Amino acid sequence: MSTQRSRDTRPERELRSLLHRRGLRFRVHRRPLKDLRRDADVVFTRSRVAVFVDGCFWHGCPEHASWPTANRRWWSEKIKANQVRDADTNRQLRAAGWTVIRVWEHEAPSAVAAKVEAAVRRGAPETA
Repeated sequence: MSTQRSRDTRPERELRSLLHRRGLRFRVHRRPLKDLRRDADVVFTRSRVAVFVDGCFWHGCPEHASWPTANRRWWSEKIKANQVRDADTNRQLRAAGWTVIRVWEHEAPSAVAAKVEAAVRRGAPETA
């Protein structure tokens, strides 16, 4: 498992490319909140939108999650802890006024990009 990428995965890169083509500028793998030790995959600081591209295995996708046969109990607890941490991250960011977008790695990048762009454009501060 140590060879699995935790950042810059293909779904993340595809999404970032589409967002960039749409004229959006963002930060990559940043903490939306300084005191919260959790990085979002794509961060729009001005509009306060944090995007997480969750891997089906690591975050327990209801459609595609697979469960290892070795150490099944340990993996089950690990993935459940990830889900609890994700929910806590969502709660803390929303309480601080952020829009949180969580997508699965298997979702169509173009659909995700449209969803993210809409949220960013809604939350973008007005310019005079």
